[in-house]
Amino acid sequence: MSFSLLVVCYIAASALFIMSLGGLSKQETARRGNLFGIVGMVIAILVTAIGTNLAGAANVSGSGFAVLAASIIPGALIGAILAKRVAMTSMPELVAMLHSFVGLAAVLVGIASHISPTEHLTGTEHTIHAIEIFIGVFVGAITFTGSIIAFLKLKGSIGGKPLMLPGRHLLNLLMVLGSCYLGYMFLFGAPEQGLTWLLIMTGIASVIGVHMVMAIGGADM
Repeated sequence: MSFSLLVVCYIAASALFIMSLGGLSKQETARRGNLFGIVGMVIAILVTAIGTNLAGAANVSGSGFAVLAASIIPGALIGAILAKRVAMTSMPELVAMLHSFVGLAAVLVGIASHISPTEHLTGTEHTIHAIEIFIGVFVGAITFTGSIIAFLKLKGSIGGKPLMLPGRHLLNLLMVLGSCYLGYMFLFGAPEQGLTWLLIMTGIASVIGVHMVMAIGGADM
């Protein structure tokens, strides 16, 4: 697969994801939006797997594709079984639970990318890559814990009443500013301390996720 075709496929997948979000915003077009999302994800997975050798990020041999398939197929089967068994009234809970896995995956991939990078980047490329890791882990941690709280609220395991702590907006601001400081240290501090800053930020972002969703009522999930 040529690089130009690779780029075209990624653009097509991105367009399908955008169309999926637009379709899912209305009940009348939700089925079509869901189909766009499925096709876009299939394209993204196939292009990423096939194009890895082209990018030089790793050597994906036959055994590499086998490992990839061993990861994707069980997950797809579990997802299909859950979607079939869960009643439509419980679908928001299922979506929240699966969304938490997305956040956890982003955290684990980001940390793994920092610990064992596939490429040794320098200069601007290294800085951009580090920013991507930090932001990805930050958003992933918020998504992970926030989605868990949303799932528990929707399921009724915890109260649906909003938790309004005094000075909650200031608390959120301080945690975000603290994460920004940790991001600065992650980028420009001692390299051997990078994992420490990343893990501390992950903990703070996890608290932000819990705090933000706890402030939302169960009916607004």
